[in-house]
This record gives sequence, C-alpha cells and structure tokens, in this order.
Amino acid sequence: MAEYGFDTLAVHAGAQPDPATGARATPIYQTTSFVFEDADHAAALFNLQVFGNIYSRIMNPTNAVLEERLAALEGGRSGLAVASGHAAQLVALHTLMQPVQPRLRQVRLAREMGGCARTRVFPRRAV
Repeated sequence: MAEYGFDTLAVHAGAQPDPATGARATPIYQTTSFVFEDADHAAALFNLQVFGNIYSRIMNPTNAVLEERLAALEGGRSGLAVASGHAAQLVALHTLMQPVQPRLRQVRLAREMGGCARTRVFPRRAV
C-alpha cells in the first residue's frame, strides 16, 4: 500500500474486506482463545512453524491490523502494539539490555523518565 496517501493508509492499511460478509471495517475480536484444526495445527502454531492466532494476549486479529496500519503509516516493516506505557517501556528496555554478568542484564540511560535516576539491574531474560 506504499502508493497510497497517508489518509488512505490510516483507514485501510493492514485490513482486507471480510470474505464472508464483504464488510470493509475491521471487526473487534472479543475473544480470549482460538480454535485449532487439530493437535498438529496447535503444535505448529506454538512452535512458530505457521502463522496464526493462539491466544489474544499473544496475538489478536484486531491488534494485527493496528500493528500493520501503524507500520504502514510510519514506513516500517512491522509494528508492535502493547496495552500500556509500562509494557512499552518494558519491551523497549528489554531490547536494549546488554549482558553485564552471565546471569544479569543492566540498563543505563543518560536521561531516564520520571523519578528513575538509578541504574537498574535485571535478572537475565531470554530476549
């Protein structure tokens, strides 16, 4: 959709009309879980061998459209939507963490937000 303007991308990027109803707007999927075809399909999803929905806290079709739309508007390859500012900070900081000791990761920022003015040491995470 790179050839479309900002306004068109803001309304349509990342979404396709519903094949069953022809609806243009993206529905809000208010579900926590999704049905698997069989145990092999579930295993393939959990092993990231195929793309699909597993559980709404991990991925949701409505969030996927939002992430794709924001990526299109910003000229990015993909996006990530989280539920809160704290979650966004955690995702950003975990990405920046560098090993300090075998079991620890440390983040140092020249200028931190709010009242956090100390170096934080976190348990090592599988980032």
